[in-house]
Amino acid sequence: MTGSNGEKHPFLDDLADDAELRGTVLRRPVSGRDNIKRLVEAVGTLYASQQLTFYGAIDQRRFLQYQATLRTGLDLEAVGVIERDETGLVQRVTMTFAPLDAAVSLSAELGGIVGEEFGDDLFYDASVNEIAAS
Repeated sequence: MTGSNGEKHPFLDDLADDAELRGTVLRRPVSGRDNIKRLVEAVGTLYASQQLTFYGAIDQRRFLQYQATLRTGLDLEAVGVIERDETGLVQRVTMTFAPLDAAVSLSAELGGIVGEEFGDDLFYDASVNEIAAS
């Protein structure tokens, strides 16, 4: 999420080896620096636009808020909590996305891009969920 003005991404460069990413578009946490970087890169490919609306810190936590439009045309709002340890390394990132339709769409699209790499059970799958609801 490096901005056009060259701002540093708020957490990718500082991930601990065993960092964890949790989010409303994931069925379970994703662990490890390389896995998190890959997943964040995949999310970026699904955005038509993205605008940072807030970035601030309280102690070892950083808070990130942005608005985005998915390539599908849905608008999305995201809030992230970035937790650092005493050395400054990012140990955990928690991302929430709203509204529900955009979050579900993002999860399903991610499954199409990196589902095989991370496991199909990590993302929303409309075909499985429609059958389960029947």
